[in-house]
Amino acid sequence: MFLKNKQMLGYDFHRQKPLDEYIVDFFCNELMLTIEIDGLSHYNSQEYDRKRQEKLESIGIRFLRFEDDEVFYNITKVLDIIEKWIIENRNK
Repeated sequence: MFLKNKQMLGYDFHRQKPLDEYIVDFFCNELMLTIEIDGLSHYNSQEYDRKRQEKLESIGIRFLRFEDDEVFYNITKVLDIIEKWIIENRNK
């Protein structure tokens, strides 16, 4: 909701975006940025997530990861971190 329709500094993020052979939670093509929300489903798949992230990073995709509790209970902090990342990295 906060990342759709260019609400984040004019950048649009797509939900459940297929990339290579994977699906990521949120992706902004212009920034080559993936935002992953890790919850219960990720607790037994750390190795898979690590390999997936390494593969996608090898093709130029950058990652931000958040725990689902952070998103549910402190969305303002999460959005601030994303905004700060964009400001610091959008021209790279």
